[in-house]
Amino acid sequence: MNVSTSVLRRLNIEALLRHAFTSGTFTAAEAMDATSLTRATVLGLCDELTAAGWIEEVEDSRTAGLSRRGRPARRHRLRSGAGLVIGVDAGRSGYRAMAADLRGTVLATGRRELDPDVVDRELRISTVQDLVREVREASASAAPLLVTVIGIPAPVDTRGRSPIDVGTFWRLMNSGFPEHLAGRVVVENDANLSALAEHGLHPEANMAALLVGERVGAGLIVDGRLLHGALGGAGEMRFLETVLQDDIGAEGVGSLARRWTREGLAAGRESPLLAALPAESLTAVDVFAAAQAGDALARDVLDRIGERIARIAAILVSLLGIERIVLAGAVASSLEPVLVRAREVLPDIAYAPFPELVASGLGRDAVVRGAIEHALSCLREDPLELLELLEPAELPDSP
Repeated sequence: MNVSTSVLRRLNIEALLRHAFTSGTFTAAEAMDATSLTRATVLGLCDELTAAGWIEEVEDSRTAGLSRRGRPARRHRLRSGAGLVIGVDAGRSGYRAMAADLRGTVLATGRRELDPDVVDRELRISTVQDLVREVREASASAAPLLVTVIGIPAPVDTRGRSPIDVGTFWRLMNSGFPEHLAGRVVVENDANLSALAEHGLHPEANMAALLVGERVGAGLIVDGRLLHGALGGAGEMRFLETVLQDDIGAEGVGSLARRWTREGLAAGRESPLLAALPAESLTAVDVFAAAQAGDALARDVLDRIGERIARIAAILVSLLGIERIVLAGAVASSLEPVLVRAREVLPDIAYAPFPELVASGLGRDAVVRGAIEHALSCLREDPLELLELLEPAELPDSP
């Protein structure tokens, strides 16, 4: 095989694999339309990739009830058990991991909770190593691990790097995971992964996912593309302190619920429901439940948070033309009353068109689900780069 033929063959295999990763079940005719390859080339590569274990032949079109006349079309699909991907949410205190097959079916999950005040880089690295090992073993899959994606609460550029000259927190969060894990390892911002998870469910071209727990961070998709910016700065919300001219900045829903409740109680506001709760364990969920029960202080706190969310939404719409904003994180399931207030406020502070404001249904799994989606997208974009690294798995060679 000369060099030009070898390069052409690589391109053909890559095109067919990319189609297999994105299409589900496909016929030769569908693969021809998607790849511009000839029928003979498609069928030949399907046979070879089937023998190599990357795709599989399924029931033909007649057996599947898709064709009644003529010769039934052969149908193939990516073999889900051909590989494994792992997603990790390496948060400040909570760690989650999932292992999934090549169709995104979750095979195993794991989690850890650590005291953030005692965590150092070594403990973060060892915790992620343990979780990856745990879910890989629990998946009961002998397939090779193709990609591991790790989400962290720090800005991350397209090369997995975070700023190192702005305090020590971001350096701690981005602990050099690729150097301590096997195979292809991708580090990404947690809000960006939340955006990818939500985009996979509702593929809007212009959308944002806001992680709104203790801090607010945004994952931004504009014109169908995830934004990173220099040093991963797109989606960092530190500008809020300047734009909104207060000392709150990027504080999240959880932090604001505690802050404003405590300030109200210290000022003498009556709140039998909230005053009865231990101040150190008060949560946003507690405040919103009290508001729904008619507590006046809790209602005021809820309204203030809704108004702040509305202002953040107005900024994102004005700057980026965002059409859908999803609020994500552990508190998401309790946010609908907050969003009701935000929707009421938007027409008073912004110009139409107004964005759709919704709460995520993914709960605490938003980041790790996004990590799985990102891992699969890495395979879809460049399957050969990853598959060629595997041993003993091999791509088919020419006869």
